[in-house]
Amino acid sequence: MLARLFPDRFVPILFATILLASLLPVRGAAVPAAEAVSTAAVVLLFFLNGVRLPRDEVLHGIRNWKLQGGALAFCFGIMTLLGLAAQAATAPWLPPTLALGFLYMGILPSTVQSATAASGLAGGNVAASVVAAALLNLVGVIASPLLFAALAGSAGAISGDGALRIVAILLLPFVAGQFAQRWLRPWVLAHRGLATVMDRTAIAVAVYVAFSAAVVAGIWDLLDAREIGIVCAAVALLLALSFGGAWGFGALLRLARPDRITLLFAGAQKSIAVGAPLAATLFPPAIAGMVLVPILVYHMAQLVLSAWIAPVLDRQKQV
Repeated sequence: MLARLFPDRFVPILFATILLASLLPVRGAAVPAAEAVSTAAVVLLFFLNGVRLPRDEVLHGIRNWKLQGGALAFCFGIMTLLGLAAQAATAPWLPPTLALGFLYMGILPSTVQSATAASGLAGGNVAASVVAAALLNLVGVIASPLLFAALAGSAGAISGDGALRIVAILLLPFVAGQFAQRWLRPWVLAHRGLATVMDRTAIAVAVYVAFSAAVVAGIWDLLDAREIGIVCAAVALLLALSFGGAWGFGALLRLARPDRITLLFAGAQKSIAVGAPLAATLFPPAIAGMVLVPILVYHMAQLVLSAWIAPVLDRQKQV
């Protein structure tokens, strides 16, 4: 029963992380130590992403310009516009930082593992999916903060210290991982399970620290059932528009069915693996937790939705 409700085991982990932060948030003297652990976890996460993402395959796969260009356009273009529209639509009814979270969600890159796995289950072009996910994340490390700064107004202004943090915590570890691929990638690929545990632990730590600060700042006093309902309704509409839009965009580009499936999942999914650490870098901890609410809800819902859609697409292919 739980396997059907939560096809990806990371969904209940995120639920448990939010619950733990709500009941036992980091407080007082423990905050600096927790933030240091979170920063170290983020550095490790982006280093491992740099090691794992196949640079040679990305360069080779760029030749499929229609698919890869379409994925880039949808992920950072159409999804950004959808996030901006969701922010504008919800702003009259939600706290400003919570509404801002919809724009923040829109500028994030796609997932890597879950988008590739869903493409494989649906009968998509798995090799192209790996390339698309890698390319989107390579571009996203730089494009996501720039897009947010350009569209969020004063709330998205990145100070000199903030820019240095992005470079030091996100970009440099990623680049170091890319350079270390030659020596470390075989080990990481041979120990996928351990690498996945390390990834998810790093994400959970970043979410826990950010959400703890939001809880201490009174997030549950600021949000009532009506506002939570608005967030869930907006996410449901965004899921319909993003997944439906990505499928239709693939048809508009006249992609072959396997490539169209790849575009569907690479274009419509959004990555908490980038979202949580980037929020911790861009925002003060108390604000980061509020901004993360839409992407947390979207991320968990997209995993469930993808797990339901993929077998249907695979069965249609076999008919």
